[in-house]
Amino acid sequence: MNVIRTAIPEVLILEPKVFGDARGFFMESWNERAFGEAVGHPVHFVQDNHSRSVKGVLRGLHYQIEQAQGKLVRVAHGEVFDAVVDLRRSSSTFGKSLGVTLSEENKRMLWVPAGFAHGFLVTSDSADFLYKTTDYYAPKHERSLLWNDPALAIGWPLDGAPQLKPNDLAGTPLSQAETYP
Repeated sequence: MNVIRTAIPEVLILEPKVFGDARGFFMESWNERAFGEAVGHPVHFVQDNHSRSVKGVLRGLHYQIEQAQGKLVRVAHGEVFDAVVDLRRSSSTFGKSLGVTLSEENKRMLWVPAGFAHGFLVTSDSADFLYKTTDYYAPKHERSLLWNDPALAIGWPLDGAPQLKPNDLAGTPLSQAETYP
């Protein structure tokens, strides 16, 4: 796989090798050894999730203040704009955001380590979003960072107002958010 470093060093864009012909394609979407080499340490996933959303749905920016989750995310169908925010106060990139397009066409994956808020906006008619997590979902520890906080400077490619859940509408600005050490 091709590993692309980003402006936030721990967040990686991963491009799998894709073998295609007139019949379709094959790609290895997960290989524990190759992934560990890419990130520099072993990673153990405990949960796989699949989300389907329609155009204009914005999910996030979510994180768990305890049981922080690392996430390996990808799109099997459609396209999303995926965004992360570094919430580690000890990091030189604390409060910085990063956005990338993930799609069934580019087959890119994004590694989002624990300590980051994460969200995505569906930019195609619909999208199937798949992700692996390093810890279990813990609703009592879930937090939502305000998706449109100007301090985050996320360039969401919006075409009108996004569709949001009530808790995402009421997300916390970075200046008031619970963060990691």
